[in-house]
Amino acid sequence: MRRVPRRAARVAVLDPAGWIFLLRYDNEEVGAHWAMPGGGLDPGEAPRSGARREVREETGWTDLEPGPLLCTWEHDFTRANVPVRQHEHIYLARGPRREPAEGVAAAHADDKILGWRWWSPAELAGTADALWPPTLSDVLTPWHGTKEGSPAPAPVALGYVPGPALHRD
Repeated sequence: MRRVPRRAARVAVLDPAGWIFLLRYDNEEVGAHWAMPGGGLDPGEAPRSGARREVREETGWTDLEPGPLLCTWEHDFTRANVPVRQHEHIYLARGPRREPAEGVAAAHADDKILGWRWWSPAELAGTADALWPPTLSDVLTPWHGTKEGSPAPAPVALGYVPGPALHRD
């Protein structure tokens, strides 16, 4: 099956204790899964700019700036009945623990977002729930305990992750 290339960006929002904010998305091909706020880039949009826009659209938080690049990865899924191969840039942002702002319900409905929650590092490492990317806990491990302004660990290039690894019931 031929897949349409799609560029996307996401933001891993960590609170001061190292918990990560995730959204639960539903997808026609891979099912329900947890992922960071983010999504497809507009034509000509840089990944960091798209990450900033997406986190604002999906959370309503206007005070977060995407910081260091955590990782890149590619995966396949179907979006709006179109099979895509998505190349994602994932950035780190640190912020307070809070709920999404009022006014994001329409964006959640459009993006098939079922819910949200904050995850501790231990919960993330031990979950049987599907995560995008599946190795998210490993990607974040070098960042736990680092403070803002510390030297950034090198970004990880996860490469292509086949679909079956994403779908878990």
